[in-house]
Amino acid sequence: MSTTSTTLTRPTDSRRWIGLAVLVLAVSLVAIDATVLSLALPSISETLHPSGTQLLWIGDSYSFVLAGLLVSMGALSDRIGRKKLLLLGSTAFGAASLLAAYAPGPGWLIMARALLGVAGATIMPSTLSLIRSLFPDDRERATAIGIWGAGATAGAALGPLVGGVLLEHFWWGSVFLLNLPVLALLLVLGAWLLPESKDPNPGSWDVLSVVLSLAGVIGVVYAIKEAAAGHLGHWYVPAAFVLGAAALTAFVHRQLRLPTPLLDVRLFRNPRFTAAALGSLTALIGLSGVIFFMSQYLQLVRGYAPLAAGIAELPAFAGAVVGGLLTARLARSAGARATLTGGLLAMGAGIALLGWVHEDSGYLLLGIAFLAVGTAEGVVYTLAADLVLTAAPADKAGAASAVSETAYELGTALGIALVGSVVTSIYAGTLAVPAGTDPAVAAQAKESIGGAVEAAGALPPQLGEQLLAGARDAFVHGMNIAAVLAAALLLASAGAAYYLLRRR
Repeated sequence: MSTTSTTLTRPTDSRRWIGLAVLVLAVSLVAIDATVLSLALPSISETLHPSGTQLLWIGDSYSFVLAGLLVSMGALSDRIGRKKLLLLGSTAFGAASLLAAYAPGPGWLIMARALLGVAGATIMPSTLSLIRSLFPDDRERATAIGIWGAGATAGAALGPLVGGVLLEHFWWGSVFLLNLPVLALLLVLGAWLLPESKDPNPGSWDVLSVVLSLAGVIGVVYAIKEAAAGHLGHWYVPAAFVLGAAALTAFVHRQLRLPTPLLDVRLFRNPRFTAAALGSLTALIGLSGVIFFMSQYLQLVRGYAPLAAGIAELPAFAGAVVGGLLTARLARSAGARATLTGGLLAMGAGIALLGWVHEDSGYLLLGIAFLAVGTAEGVVYTLAADLVLTAAPADKAGAASAVSETAYELGTALGIALVGSVVTSIYAGTLAVPAGTDPAVAAQAKESIGGAVEAAGALPPQLGEQLLAGARDAFVHGMNIAAVLAAALLLASAGAAYYLLRRR
């Protein structure tokens, strides 16, 4: 028995790599679920009639809850066993998928997505920490993390294509039912192939720390989201921020006092650890923001069918796979500092291209932007995961893995919340509603571009066309500004990574 980590079974070489395939399947499923809904948003708008705010919550409640619980669930996996928690979480993920598929209204769908986030939080930390148990050799582990990272980033990029294929033939709930056969395969193969491992001296699982981390993440992110949407003047926005910030501060102080903390916040004193977490966070903000607004742009502005829109975003998926697989080689030849900084710069440049996209822009510009964003994100996230995992002691692999995946999911949530709120706010502020439009119809059109498409159908043809033209112009304008702001964030993150990873 190891003094740092208890591993109850040691699989053979062939079973280790097949076990890695099971872990990649798990993380890809969770990543796909974060973005698969993007192409279904127009269909959900037509069927469930959510408000603009509800539509944003349908998109990001999953990632908010997942991000808030990842550290807690990562620490729990160190205590009860990583394989056990992975299999329990997979079962719960299937049950929540059924609830989401048949949600009768927007409130039910938001709740189901939040429950999916709870289940997803039990899956993600176990996948990366089990890799450490399966591959103790540094070089093999770097390759394995590269494959795992390709699965995670490709899953996020593949989500729209999967959604497009399903929506071409079925109703929007089918994007959740897809999870069930994949989860059944995961449960069978995972129980057979994966080793069990956990911290031999885990200590107690501090419930107050769990509550503080969840309340802090959700409170701060909610406040940022509402402020970006132009609701800063409402009292509850600063109140949510103050309460969230206070909860996070109390969480940090509590971790410093506990003999066995839920998260060893001292890890952030390591500049490699901090640079990796920051890079992962900002990369996912960029990727999820691009997927959120480009999926609507392709369908509601360009008129693409869901499947065609998913195919149009395919370069991002291909780039994510290639980037993840090349990361270990790039890091060995150029060094972690140059690779992480270069990846963030390339991603920022790719997103900046979307600031010059118009309603009739050629696909070449879009394809180049998708390819650059996907490839760079694959490199950044895979390298960040490796840096985070190797900076932590082996017996804290679950909690350290959770930091990387919290950055992943928090980035996904913030990308939808911040970028989506900027697009929505600018869209509502610049949409010129034709004179003579009924006030109720005008209000519906200002909620979202999906609402404008629906409202135009109830107007006389000439008036409807004027409303649609104005809605497309306003949406593209908001998308352009949001892309430039997201690109600036990536460039600032590249500068921070370059500074933090300097030789000391």
